Amino acid sequence: MKASTDRGRFAERVLHGVDSNGDPETVVIWIERKEGGVWAVGRAVNPDRRPSKEPRPEDYVFAGYELGDALQEANETLEDDFTVSERDGHAELVRPFTRDELLKPLEAWFFGRS
Repeated sequence: MKASTDRGRFAERVLHGVDSNGDPETVVIWIERKEGGVWAVGRAVNPDRRPSKEPRPEDYVFAGYELGDALQEANETLEDDFTVSERDGHAELVRPFTRDELLKPLEAWFFGRS
């Protein structure tokens, strides 16, 4: 999945499954760089059904200064949602977040490259 350039997102993953009523559900998990050098991990359910693209405060599952901590939280969140989707019969091949995929856009942003 291509990283979104809006709101400082550096990487995101999308999982598909079903909710408790059996209706289709989309879960988006992302890592972004916020003002002040803070890494944040977000998780939103069915964001395409919302009136605004902006994440809600309750969508954030982590905020901190260490990239390693953000990666760990993002991958744990991804694994949890993958396990649920797999159990519901919607197993998708979703790769984990990696340090390299975050460092490349960070360096480009920091040094003003596109």
